[in-house]
Amino acid sequence: MSGLMTAPTGGDPERAARRAVAERMADAGAAFVDSLTADQRRVAIYGPPGVPGADEDERLTWFFTPTDHGGLTLHEMTRTQQRLAMQLVSAGLSLEGYATASTIMGTENILDRLESFGVDWGRERGRDPYEYYLRVFGDPGGDTWAWRYGGHHISMNNLVVGGELVSATPSFFGSDPAEIAFLGGGMLRPLGGSEDLARALLQSLSVDQAERAVLLDRAPADIVMGNRTFLADGDVMPDMGSVWRGRFTEPRLRDYIMSIHDREEGFSGFDATDYQTLALTVEPKGIAGRDLGPDQRTTLRELIASFTGRIPEELRDLEAARYAADEVLDDVHFAWAGGRRRGERHYFKVQGPRVLIEYDNTQRAGNHCHAVWRDPIADFGLDVLYEHLDVFHGPTAPA
Repeated sequence: MSGLMTAPTGGDPERAARRAVAERMADAGAAFVDSLTADQRRVAIYGPPGVPGADEDERLTWFFTPTDHGGLTLHEMTRTQQRLAMQLVSAGLSLEGYATASTIMGTENILDRLESFGVDWGRERGRDPYEYYLRVFGDPGGDTWAWRYGGHHISMNNLVVGGELVSATPSFFGSDPAEIAFLGGGMLRPLGGSEDLARALLQSLSVDQAERAVLLDRAPADIVMGNRTFLADGDVMPDMGSVWRGRFTEPRLRDYIMSIHDREEGFSGFDATDYQTLALTVEPKGIAGRDLGPDQRTTLRELIASFTGRIPEELRDLEAARYAADEVLDDVHFAWAGGRRRGERHYFKVQGPRVLIEYDNTQRAGNHCHAVWRDPIADFGLDVLYEHLDVFHGPTAPA
C-alpha cells in the first residue's frame, strides 16, 4: 500500500521520518526491557524477527478478542513499568491514535457495567482495562526487532528493520459500546469519525454509483478477515469461537461464545451466497476511486486517513500525501453492506493494491464496532524482513 510497508527506498525526508520514529521506539523499548525482572523477561521478550520457529510464529499471531494476546500484562507490571510500557505504545501512535487507544482501554469498565459485571471469560475479571499485553521480539537497540501490544479491541504490530520502522500493520481498534452518552449531552464515540465519513461517502453516491458500492442490504456479524495472519482470495468470515487463543474447553464458555455467534448470525440473516458476496478477493469489490467525483474523492481520502492516521505524525503525513495522488486513489475501492442510517447494523470495506480496511458495527444491536487496517502484501513487514535477512526462501515466503 505505502512506502511504510515496502522496502525503504524513499527519499531522505521519508527515511528520516522512519528513523526518527524507530529511534523513539528503541528508546522506549529499551527503557521498558531494562526495567524487567528475569521472570518478567521470560514472558515479555521473545527471539528476534525473521528466525524460523515458534517465536516468529508467535510474532505473526494477533487477536482482537479478550483472549491471551501473549506477553506481559499491565497487571503484571509495576506502576513504573506501566508508564514505560505506555511510552512505547505512544511511540507507535499519533496523539489522536494514542487518545483513541487509551479510550478504548477505558471502555472495558463501561462494558463491564453493560454486562452487569457478569462476564469473566474464565478469568478473575473478564472486562479488564489492565488485561493488555506487551511483547518485544529481539533487542530494541538492535538492527532488527519488533513489538506487539494488544488486548480486547486493540492490536498493534510494529517492525523495525535497519533502524527504520517498516511496518505497523495489522492495526486493529474496536469499541464496545461504539457510542454512549455523557452527562449533560455529547457522546463517547472512539471510532465514530471513521463511521461518519464512510456514511457520508455512501450518502453522496448517485443511484448508479450506489449500485456498484452497496454489495448487500445486510451486514455480516463481524469483519470478514477475522484475525488471520495471511489473507487469501475467497476468505469468508470465521466463526467467533476461532478468533481466540485456542478453543474454549469449559462448556459454559464454549456455549456462551457460540450463543453470541448464533445470535449475531441470526440477526445478519446471511446464507452461503451472502458470505461469498463479501468474501475477500484479490480483485477489489465496490466502486473505484476513479469513478468518484472530486468531493467524493476527498471524503475517501479522509476516510483512509482516519485509519492510517493512527501511526506517528511524521509517517501519518506521508501516508496522507500518497493518497493525495490521483493515480493512487483511482485504484482504491469502497464497498458497503447493511443499513444506511446511523444505528443500523452496517459494514464497509476500503481496498486497494496496498490497503485493506474493514469496519463493522453490527453486534450489540449495532453498537459494537471493529476497525482494522492491513497491508495485504506486507503485513508484519515480511517483504522487507525477508529481503533484509535473506531467509525464508521456502513455501512460507511471500509471493
